[in-house]
Amino acid sequence: MPAPEAPQPDPWYADGLKFKCTACGKCCGGAPGYVWLNKQEIAAIAAEREMSVPAFEARYVRSVGIRKSLGEKSGGDCVLLDSKTRKCTVYQSRPRQCRTWPFWDSNVSSPEAWEQTCEECPGAGVGKLYQLEHIEAQRAVIRI
Repeated sequence: MPAPEAPQPDPWYADGLKFKCTACGKCCGGAPGYVWLNKQEIAAIAAEREMSVPAFEARYVRSVGIRKSLGEKSGGDCVLLDSKTRKCTVYQSRPRQCRTWPFWDSNVSSPEAWEQTCEECPGAGVGKLYQLEHIEAQRAVIRI
């Protein structure tokens, strides 16, 4: 009979983390990167844009190996970020990667990583206190 597993210690953010989106668009631009998409997200965004899936993919999506990502404008901004208002043009159907910001593994891996996130994102570390259960549920949606 195997030995029972030792209980895992609570993560450093067990008391929760604060976040309030300021709609600044910083998480949607800047350094080059990837916004990963699945078929359902592509279809939902295409529908919001009133485009066919093939037309949407041809204009806004790039292949990265076997995966798909939203494209980028020069300078690293997401192709769906309005450059004047700095708002997402498909906010209601934005991908799960965008919906789960800032509670990504890479942002909550350590207090130092969270501090860096707070320096880059004016909404991280302020506003509503999100409980551990919410943060863990968001982290489980997509691993970044």
